[in-house]
Amino acid sequence: MQNGLCAPCLAMPPQHDGIAAATLYNDASRQLVLAFKHGRKIALAPMMAKQIAARLPQSDDHWLVVPVPLHRVRLWRRGFNQSALLAREIAGIRGGELIVDALVRKKRTPSLGGLGRKARIRALTGAIGTASQWRGRLQGSCIVLVDDVLTSGATSDACVAALKRAGAKKVIVACFARVADESV
Repeated sequence: MQNGLCAPCLAMPPQHDGIAAATLYNDASRQLVLAFKHGRKIALAPMMAKQIAARLPQSDDHWLVVPVPLHRVRLWRRGFNQSALLAREIAGIRGGELIVDALVRKKRTPSLGGLGRKARIRALTGAIGTASQWRGRLQGSCIVLVDDVLTSGATSDACVAALKRAGAKKVIVACFARVADESV
């Protein structure tokens, strides 16, 4: 790390304005994430969100809280968007305005698990955009983008790019667990 930036960020500066991660992705956090996301243990959302919220910077800005979107087919199959559950809790804790549908996943993408960064970027090309009804509200806004896990950053990068194209002033990525392996 140099000046608070990791090696990948030094090589390719991010569009986001910081990352707030509750914990590193390890065996313990992996078990929690899998239980939450695939084991349908949605009661874990408040505890996970409290840990994320504790890592967010203090600010006088009014923040919009926006979850990473799921494609409608994945949402239908899973029955919930884990990022939206975390975002709802974070908005309640921090007093931000929750906008669940500010971002849309316009095309189905394969599960990104097991894919490297380049493959993830390819899969996400053109997949995420902003909902037209929120574009005016996103203009000039400060946003907390919420996801459960930050792996390579490809998903958050696609979301941040869409939010910045819509005129967002500042976007902080908030996640429960962050993968520390810089080779991902």
